[in-house]
Amino acid sequence: MLYDDELTRLRPLLAAEAAAEAVPGGIEAADLEQAVWLRLLELPGSTPPSDTAAWLRAAVRAEARRAARRVRREVRYPPGRDPVAEHGRTAEEAALDAERLRAVRAAVRRLPGRCPQLVIALMSHSDPTYREISMELGISQGSLGPMRSRCLGCLRSMLVPEVASHVRRGKAR
Repeated sequence: MLYDDELTRLRPLLAAEAAAEAVPGGIEAADLEQAVWLRLLELPGSTPPSDTAAWLRAAVRAEARRAARRVRREVRYPPGRDPVAEHGRTAEEAALDAERLRAVRAAVRRLPGRCPQLVIALMSHSDPTYREISMELGISQGSLGPMRSRCLGCLRSMLVPEVASHVRRGKAR
């Protein structure tokens, strides 16, 4: 464990090394210092390295390289561009939508009879016609409409407790 006098001795060295390795527009010196102090505390058994000053210099350089790689991978938006406004929803809304979709898919798998196959076909991104669905499932095209209504009614009743809609729309029978 490092003692207070050793920490006091290392502070100026760490500050100088961090200031030398800091990159404008990348990582700041204070962030580098914090990352290195954290690395020092995470050492196995909390025992300091034999040559603490050399370890400190190497740790600062390693953290600076890690930060530079992270900065290169980041996507910077031009000034005035608002990605939330472009997509029309926040990250929280996207997460809630994904959770609702997961609940719907789980409920579809629990539907009785041939309903799961029919609802999956209706939810397909390829947007098949009734004729294509009837050929795929081996059901007459005329019975798809009533079957779809029954399946969606069943799905609706299953989802009410799981995914309560905040928008009221008509009556469900």
